[in-house]
Amino acid sequence: MRSTAIIVLAAFTLAGCASEQAVTGAPVSATPYGAPPEPMAGRWQLAAVGASQCVMNFGGTPDIGEGTIAPEGGCPGSFYTSRKWTFENSSLMMRDHNGKALGELTFAPPGRFDGKAANGQQITLAR
Repeated sequence: MRSTAIIVLAAFTLAGCASEQAVTGAPVSATPYGAPPEPMAGRWQLAAVGASQCVMNFGGTPDIGEGTIAPEGGCPGSFYTSRKWTFENSSLMMRDHNGKALGELTFAPPGRFDGKAANGQQITLAR
């Protein structure tokens, strides 16, 4: 009788996890972002074609796909408002303090990301 009660309790516990997955659409233990192909922590130079360039300090842990950005000034477009980066669906997303996307870049070995700003301007992020 006792072993039956344990099995029933375990089944209800697992069913609860499955129902949470069904509600959110994601596995319960999944992290929202993947690890970037290049460690992001450190100084990077953001350049826009036909515009200025600036140094940005990226913070974050190597295996976690998100972190902070601290631009040093003189950035092209609205990139001076950059505050957060995430690595989503094989793309590096740069966002402002309100979470608005400023640019989307893809990895271009060795150690560089190429992409577009929200306004369509070509940008590059390199060490």
